[in-house]
Amino acid sequence: MSNDVRICFFGDRFVNGTRDGSFRGWPGRVSAWLHARGMQLTAYNLGVRRDTSADVLARWRFEAQRRLPDSIDGRLVFSFGVNDCVEEDGMPRLILMDTLKNAERILAEAAAWKPTLVVGPPAITMAGQDSIIERIGAVSCGLEGVCSAAGVPYLDLFSALIGEPEWQREIAAGDGVHPSEAGYDRLADIILQWPVWRDWLSSTTTS
Repeated sequence: MSNDVRICFFGDRFVNGTRDGSFRGWPGRVSAWLHARGMQLTAYNLGVRRDTSADVLARWRFEAQRRLPDSIDGRLVFSFGVNDCVEEDGMPRLILMDTLKNAERILAEAAAWKPTLVVGPPAITMAGQDSIIERIGAVSCGLEGVCSAAGVPYLDLFSALIGEPEWQREIAAGDGVHPSEAGYDRLADIILQWPVWRDWLSSTTTS
């Protein structure tokens, strides 16, 4: 593994670690795992509650440039989509086409600048929003296509979690949307078991 790596994690509530009693979210967990194995790592959790893909598009480059100077090995991880699917006034906050266009714009710029990967949205249900699981599934599938076209690795969290009763119980036991510590442990485990994640971090690159 490369030493002296800086990673910016951009995304929403699940990147932020909302309702995680340890206040680490999955980025803090995977970063701690890397540090324990000798990586000199600086991790920036830039997850913001309620952020949609449009919000991430609007802010990511400015925030990343302040943290990833050209002289260091900087990496970018994006994870968004659930908030796009949340209904407000009877409509999703963003339609699927807009989510995918935002992702295309983010990845076109990000992948040309720094090593980039995308962690897809997790499978969740919400009270009063019967169609949200289908919308998240459609976003996940669409993001996989966008990432493939951009040459960016994509981790399909949705498919990994949709049939997992333990994950669904973890969501239901809390506020109905966010997991607690055990749920974030599970997200981190899935990411750490992803071969692409380890391969992605085994190479050193500087701009």
